[in-house]
Amino acid sequence: MAAIAAAGLLLPLVAAAAYFGTGTVYRYTTNQGQVTIDNKQIADLTEKEQVAERLKIGFVFQGAALFDSMTVFENVAFPLREHTQMKQSEIEQAVKSRLQEVGLPRGVERKRPAELSGGMKKRVGVARALMLDPEIMLYDEPTTGLDPIMTDVINNLIQQTHQRRSVTSVVVTHDMKTVRKVADRVVMLYPVNRLDHNEPQIIFDGVPNELPICSDRRVQQFVRGEAFFGSDRLDIATEDIHGVEDVF
Repeated sequence: MAAIAAAGLLLPLVAAAAYFGTGTVYRYTTNQGQVTIDNKQIADLTEKEQVAERLKIGFVFQGAALFDSMTVFENVAFPLREHTQMKQSEIEQAVKSRLQEVGLPRGVERKRPAELSGGMKKRVGVARALMLDPEIMLYDEPTTGLDPIMTDVINNLIQQTHQRRSVTSVVVTHDMKTVRKVADRVVMLYPVNRLDHNEPQIIFDGVPNELPICSDRRVQQFVRGEAFFGSDRLDIATEDIHGVEDVF
């Protein structure tokens, strides 16, 4: 599978199956095919060049993946301490600026992850991902586990980050509300082990308002959130569930 980032787009990748391993989409290596960023094939780069490319990417983990033993400040400052020679005063100012940018209150930097709500953890994760001023932002299921109001807060944050920074944003999600709200373009993937021979894995590629008129019944079933499509039941039996390594 070729993963090519288009500059400036906000692109949700929709995994059209309940057991699809969405995090697998973000693997930097492939079983087959190529990963291409800025016309560079990642497999052709040296390890040092690959590290340089990775530093251009901000990653927001599904569960925020904050370091429990660190304060919010230490979590957000971590990329700067690992990859820059910035002075402590500069780091403090940068962390303060990022926390304000994602809408977190003053004083939160002294808290530890266990003291934060789910929505606050997500926003800290976004702040940390922005610390190295990435060209590409990757979000893995950014609204999982959030209530409807906080889901909308995070969707708004994704939009604002995209608009303010003119970054390419890629969102992997099962949440159609997120897709409809934030997307410039939508790509819907289907598990390889459920496809016919030589059938493409991409079952939809277009803008959000084309989703309701797509003729593919798999797309319509997922968009509507239905176990049945018309009089037919699509084959989603639990015994067919496979590990994520079988998806690609």
